[in-house]
Amino acid sequence: MLRLLIDENLDQRILRGLRLEVPAIDYIVVQETKLKGLRDPLLLAWAAENQRIIVTHDVNTMPRHAYDRVRAGQPMPGVIVIPEDLAVGKAIEELATLVECCEPEELSNQVKYLPI
Repeated sequence: MLRLLIDENLDQRILRGLRLEVPAIDYIVVQETKLKGLRDPLLLAWAAENQRIIVTHDVNTMPRHAYDRVRAGQPMPGVIVIPEDLAVGKAIEELATLVECCEPEELSNQVKYLPI
């Protein structure tokens, strides 16, 4: 099962629904930690150190910074991008599938966009 880092900007309805679908999910919510307010590169570095995949709505900057890490040869455990216009139910369904069916190494150095 994937270990997630939920970005500050993620719609909390998605997280609530995901917790109902996958009760055993391993996640940390950025705004509930000292990570709140960190810029993307620092958040990506923390995620890499702690082997957590970032889940975000940030389609503009997070993918760019993630691939900057990959190009620099730095570890990048993965990013899952959920466009804000994706229906909440669909986002929950797709994210639950990834969390339950993917191994962490399958997302290593990857940015995955939902829907799959």
